[in-house]
Amino acid sequence: MKILTLYKHAPYKLHRPAQLSRSLSTTKLFINGEFIESQAADHIEVRNPATQQVVTRVPQSTMQELDEAARSASMAFREWRRTSVLSRQRKMLDLQHAIRAHMDQLATSIVNEQGKVFSDAKGDVMRGLQVVEDMANITHYMQGNKLEVSSDMDTYSVREPLGVVAGICPFNFPAMIPLWMFPVALATGNTCVLKPSERDPGAAMLLARLCNDVGIPPGVLNIVHGAHDTVNFLTSDSRIRAVSFVGGDRAGKYIYERATQHGKRCQANLGAKNHAIVLPDANKEHALNAISGAAFGAAGQRCMALSVAVFVGKAQDWVPELVTRAQQLRVDGGFEADADLGPMITPEALQRAKLLIQSASDEGARLLLDGRDIKVPKYPYGNFLGPTIIDQATTQMQCYQEEIFGPVLTCIHVDTLDQALDLVNANRYGNGASIFTRSGASARKFQSEVEAGQVGINVPIPVPLPMFSFTGNKGSFLGDTNFYGRSGVNFYTQLKTVTSLWRKQDADDRQATVHMPTIH
Repeated sequence: MKILTLYKHAPYKLHRPAQLSRSLSTTKLFINGEFIESQAADHIEVRNPATQQVVTRVPQSTMQELDEAARSASMAFREWRRTSVLSRQRKMLDLQHAIRAHMDQLATSIVNEQGKVFSDAKGDVMRGLQVVEDMANITHYMQGNKLEVSSDMDTYSVREPLGVVAGICPFNFPAMIPLWMFPVALATGNTCVLKPSERDPGAAMLLARLCNDVGIPPGVLNIVHGAHDTVNFLTSDSRIRAVSFVGGDRAGKYIYERATQHGKRCQANLGAKNHAIVLPDANKEHALNAISGAAFGAAGQRCMALSVAVFVGKAQDWVPELVTRAQQLRVDGGFEADADLGPMITPEALQRAKLLIQSASDEGARLLLDGRDIKVPKYPYGNFLGPTIIDQATTQMQCYQEEIFGPVLTCIHVDTLDQALDLVNANRYGNGASIFTRSGASARKFQSEVEAGQVGINVPIPVPLPMFSFTGNKGSFLGDTNFYGRSGVNFYTQLKTVTSLWRKQDADDRQATVHMPTIH
């Protein structure tokens, strides 16, 4: 039996059909506008993280199925690229309306497969929906430039689609990340082959159904499943012109290198270690509440989760109050009304987080709040980790060096803002960083000197809205062009520049004749 380890929270097992209950549903493929039962011999179990109940089994798409998806997208591109920008804009308007109408259904799928609390799952959908809404502005994004460079001579640029593009999605945002990818690709005239995470594909499949419902033509969006073999196909097939990826370092570096070696554009969001600097002049109540939510919400499984708090000077005296706030958060199943955070995605992810917490204690940090032994009576088999606060850590400790990807906050103490900035800038990652202060001068210094792609001033998770772009940098991003907004449109298009000469003297200025034409 094969053990797959491409993704950082592996291993997990690939099962033969005989090992699985016949009553279990199998996630279908979506190819050429139809939901198709895969002929795969191998499947991956999707388990509810709160109960361990098997929700579905996901096929490792066969080579024939992957080839058919790429062929379908390639054939559909011939017509889709010729649709008017107004027609594609209309489809985005229809799609956003359909997503909004089915938000609860999408969120329910996310809770069942990924484990988020229901309100956070709806937020997952909403942040993706905003990208679709922004693509209703595609008529503006696709505009080119024109200049009369000489008498009767014009040079102008037009923006054209690439062709077939691929998206490879992570488990932590089952709706938002697919919606970062395929709506931008489709609105710009491309067709898409999408691989949702094999851990929670349900939301992407619902989105495919909504695309069908609003009349997006067959083959324009296709969905395949799997792990290594599917990734290798998407990064090497000659029909695919570009690859988008969001996920961990190991998979992201592999995908980026493989895709670019095969001549494809690639954008890859990787790991993160997001810092918040807390100055003594900050609004204490706001800062502590914001840090608590950003560190522990979604069980810390966000690429923009706040994982390090740097307390400057006397602000370190606030740490006990932060512990009190974290203790008040309720850990429970995602459908429970008062739940603040749910389970982690897999037992392996939970065990990895626990080992990193233990390493902090072994290396001399203080565990002010230890969530490893939390009990959730209604869900005894869930992958639960309670909010955990590690204090007096150093940058050499493993808990700081590694992306824990769980509800764990590492606290570091420094004396000055300059020391805090040096610490943040020395970290290899560059997704986001925040500061909490009442000083405009301190905020401006931070904004100017911090080396991170997304900066928050009294904002703990500074993820830009889609009229901007997601701009992680340093070790958090591979590629030249970022996700969604103007950058996303640039990634999925290429410029064609035309120089034309139409001489005025060549115009036919003869008077119109009014006599009856004759045939000679």
